Amino acid sequence: MKQSLFEQRHRGEWKRFGKRLEQLETGKREDAGRAEEFASEYRSICQQLALAQDRGYSSHLIDQLQQLAMRGHQQFYRHRSHLGARLIGFLLAGFPRLVREEWRAIAVASLLFYGSLLLMGLLVFYFPDLVYSLVSPDRVADMEAMYSPDASRLGPLAERGAGDNWQMFAFYVMNNIGIAFQTFASGLLFCLGSLFFLFFNGLMIGAVAGHLTQIGYVQTFWSFVVGHGAFELTAITFAGAAGLKLGWALLAPGRLSRGEALREAAARAIRLVAGVILLLLIAAFVEGYWSSLTRFPPMVKYGVGAALWLLVGSYFLFAGRRTHAPD
Repeated sequence: MKQSLFEQRHRGEWKRFGKRLEQLETGKREDAGRAEEFASEYRSICQQLALAQDRGYSSHLIDQLQQLAMRGHQQFYRHRSHLGARLIGFLLAGFPRLVREEWRAIAVASLLFYGSLLLMGLLVFYFPDLVYSLVSPDRVADMEAMYSPDASRLGPLAERGAGDNWQMFAFYVMNNIGIAFQTFASGLLFCLGSLFFLFFNGLMIGAVAGHLTQIGYVQTFWSFVVGHGAFELTAITFAGAAGLKLGWALLAPGRLSRGEALREAAARAIRLVAGVILLLLIAAFVEGYWSSLTRFPPMVKYGVGAALWLLVGSYFLFAGRRTHAPD
């Protein structure tokens, strides 16, 4: 790429970053959400400096970028001790704002996942033998045992003792994060991997839900999944959306090279995955310590589940919105 085109493409970013540095150097504090933006802009400046040096651009341009990078370095590591505050800021504002900004990818992922889940659930409910096209007979028998009305506890490995909740929490964490990472990382296959795993997981969950509902295990199954499902199913769709961002950057990089487009998409996708991990940790906690219990009436668990779905929806719709004009 010619230097003139490189400067034209990035000059606006450099000016914005310079103004932000001036504000920070005069002692103006930023909120946590803008601190996340600063970190991303600082990394971009460092990448552009490396590109300029590698391509042999003029010393004037390299010196300009070096100055920005040095000043950014000072501000970045000056505030590094505020990592906890930045993390809290990401959870309270940055993550839900990011989700709203990436609504298109999330809408596609949700449509594919929930659409296949609902369709397969209805098909299995009305055509019961269809479940065996996706799930082996032995696995179906295991699922029936997990959610039997006679079970003392519900869910995978339901025969565990009451003292093993911590082990099951760890099991759910590893299992769920494995599924989410698979759904995310496979997006590098030009979106095909993420699309496949969203569709496949939707089919599998729908088949199990339709079968257990059809044989009459309504209260045991739905009272189990309704609580942690608010976090777990949401996390799966977000992981898929993050994977789709990676794949789309390779498919349609626009004026950028595929490598540059992928780096830009990955910066946002990885932040989305960080939020996914948080959701899966919460889901594993709810699943291990609440969902499996049978001592509470199903209506109580339905009520708690509805409250959790409402909480998750409200968080992503309303958290992080400014209630006043920016400074």
